[in-house]
Order: sequence, then C-alpha cells, then structure tokens
Amino acid sequence: MDLTIHTTVLPHDDPDASLAFWRDTLGFEVRTDVGQGRMRWITVGPAGQPGTSVLLAPPGADPGITDDERRTIAEMMAKGTYGWIMLATADLDGTFAKVRDGGAEVVQEPTEQPYGARDCAFRDPSGNLVRIQELR
Repeated sequence: MDLTIHTTVLPHDDPDASLAFWRDTLGFEVRTDVGQGRMRWITVGPAGQPGTSVLLAPPGADPGITDDERRTIAEMMAKGTYGWIMLATADLDGTFAKVRDGGAEVVQEPTEQPYGARDCAFRDPSGNLVRIQELR
C-alpha cells in the first residue's frame, strides 16, 4: 500500500482565534475557509506541503452527536484534553520563542524527554495540545 497522511482534524470553538493561531502564530497557509459564524470549517497546512492539512472544525456539527456528547466534548476542550497534534521542526528553540511570543499558552518549554526526543508544548485557543518535536 502507498498511504500518506492527508488531513487530520482538530476541533475549534472560536474560528477567528483558531485561524489567527494557526495562520499568524504557526505560519500555516489557509487552504479553505467555509461556513459562517462558529460553524466554519478551516483547512490549514504547512507552507510547501500541499498534501498535508489540518482541518479545524466545529466539534458539535455532526448530527449524530447527542447533546450529552456535545457537553462532554465542550468540557474536555475547556480542560485541554480533547484534541492534540504533534508537529516537528529543525529549530525547536526558535520555533518555541516565536510561538510563545505570539501569545500561545505554554504547556512545556523545550525539554529533553526520556524517550529520546526533545520537544515543547502549547495549547491553541480551543485547548488543543500542540507538541512540537525537534528533528534530529
């Protein structure tokens, strides 16, 4: 098989704040922005990598989700335990400084992990954990 990761999905509860974080702070390109108000589906991706995207989506838009499930998702997002993603960079310290200086909530400064990676972590405006690992 010849498979690639095309799109991963993260929830948002404030599309404008999410867009500002992913576009302005992380420097991702906006690929699509459809819908209106809080019901917007925004696709972003790293520059120069048109085949890899993150879809920022309203978490309760699926008609198959119950009201109880919507409440649970909202609670988990508020605690920062619902969505997460791992990114990578060759310049972890420079990336950390730029994202921190952009106002992102720092979860962990660059740290050498016991499993052999060096990484840091932030939360995006919707509470999603964004870990950034250093490429070696």
